[in-house]
Amino acid sequence: MTVTEQRTRIDFAAAIRELVDIHFPAAEKIVLILDNLNTHDPISLYKAFPAAEAKRLWDKLEIHHTPKHGSWLNAAEIELSVLSRQCLQGRMPDRATLDAEVAAWVAARNAEAVTVRWQFTTADARTKLAHLYPKFESVK
Repeated sequence: MTVTEQRTRIDFAAAIRELVDIHFPAAEKIVLILDNLNTHDPISLYKAFPAAEAKRLWDKLEIHHTPKHGSWLNAAEIELSVLSRQCLQGRMPDRATLDAEVAAWVAARNAEAVTVRWQFTTADARTKLAHLYPKFESVK
């Protein structure tokens, strides 16, 4: 996780390059779950890098976008909420401290191999979200 001043296309492209070349250089494919922010697309890579480099990076990725109307299911939002509660409780005196705190939290979280345990089942969804499921009339 990288802390940036903004969430620009160039920031996203730099994060992707770091992910591909630094963190997972041997991976054939890197599966990413991204929200629907307008910077999370190949255009960002093409704006930041020459076409061949942008294509090389994008070809290493398998992208899945979170549902636009299902953010409460979004594992990324859950993880950011945990980050906020566990790491960002007080004010950080400067950017360097923030970077260090987030990096330490990420390293510890990754070392623990933390996973999400879904407790909301399909049966729960059919009950609580019945209005989203199609209704069929029985034929006699």
